[in-house]
Amino acid sequence: MNFLFAWRYFKSKKTTNAINVIAWVSVTAIAVVTAAIIIVLSVFNGFENLVKGLYSDFYADMKISSSQNKMIVLSDEKLAALKKTNGIASYTCTVEEKAVLLNNSYQSIVILKGVDESYTKVNNINQYIIRGSFAVGDAEHPQMVVGAGIENAIGVDVEHATSPLLLYLPNRKRTTSIASLESFNSASVNPVGTFLVQQEFDNKYTFTNLAFAKYMLDMTKDEFTNVEIKLLSNSKPDEVKKELQRLLGKDFKIETRYEQNASLYKIMQVEKWFIYALLSLIMLVAAFNIVGALTMLVLEKQKDIHILKAMGASNQLIQKIFLSEGILLGGIGGTIGIVLALIICFIQDKFHLIKLQGGTFIIDYYPVKVLPIDFLLTIVTIATIAFLASYIPSKKAATEVESLKS
Repeated sequence: MNFLFAWRYFKSKKTTNAINVIAWVSVTAIAVVTAAIIIVLSVFNGFENLVKGLYSDFYADMKISSSQNKMIVLSDEKLAALKKTNGIASYTCTVEEKAVLLNNSYQSIVILKGVDESYTKVNNINQYIIRGSFAVGDAEHPQMVVGAGIENAIGVDVEHATSPLLLYLPNRKRTTSIASLESFNSASVNPVGTFLVQQEFDNKYTFTNLAFAKYMLDMTKDEFTNVEIKLLSNSKPDEVKKELQRLLGKDFKIETRYEQNASLYKIMQVEKWFIYALLSLIMLVAAFNIVGALTMLVLEKQKDIHILKAMGASNQLIQKIFLSEGILLGGIGGTIGIVLALIICFIQDKFHLIKLQGGTFIIDYYPVKVLPIDFLLTIVTIATIAFLASYIPSKKAATEVESLKS
């Protein structure tokens, strides 16, 4: 009954035309802000999904490193036990160290990553090769794959390289000053490939084979920097982590993909919730139109209120009628906004009409990903704000006790 009265009041022609105008202004404002919330959240979801995809291709499902120092020592027995652990599909041993890469007069500080033949089973970096191939050679004939940023920084073309690059790595056996050349081991390496993922990786990483990297760093057979693990699709990372921690002991640090990039994921979530809070505040401001529309409607319907009271209607019923009117305004605006947002997101997802500026990112358009939770959150927000905006005018209507005058 409440919504029946509210619907009739919404459709009926008012003696004061401003009431109709304000009502439709409030509906329009709610619709626009609702569409904006869903579209912006969907764009954030799109970027988050894209970034997670890039990180998932570069970072392993799980990483083992030392909790005490830079190196870990893993015997063949421990590696065999690691391979038998439930939930692990494959693993790869890697070595990472800062190095200086020179090409004639050009130089760049990089992170050299030595990888074995299992690396591409754990990591999808080979699908981001834009020039050349992902080939790392062997200990006697080392080859290198460089990030696109490093390729530009040192001025090398991996497909037409006429001379090898000079690589300098710290000499662990020397204790002389770091300024001395004796503090470094050097070798010539042939660049054969370039990868392009995103700037954080492209400007920092180079890849070579594990045997060559260990030789240059004077590392023993059992020494590594990290072990990267690919999990089975049906495995539970937390359970695998507990099992590995029990197997290896407290001297090893075991991180899931989320823990390897915890700060990034937290920042993305904080940004998303901040934008949601800001747009909700804008919707709250837009809801003041509902307050104005209902206040004027209460004045317009004073006679109806007195008639209803004379027929035995309680204050609670009167309040519910006008409360329903405010929720109806919010609901109509919210429905229009949701439909509008769906149409815009569908068009953007299919036709990529709105482009990113600059052209340096891996895609050239704004990605969108519509999630049901965003719609539920938006509907709850609309209902809450519409209720709060309608409460005071409906309370005033319920306590209207003036005598009916002709």
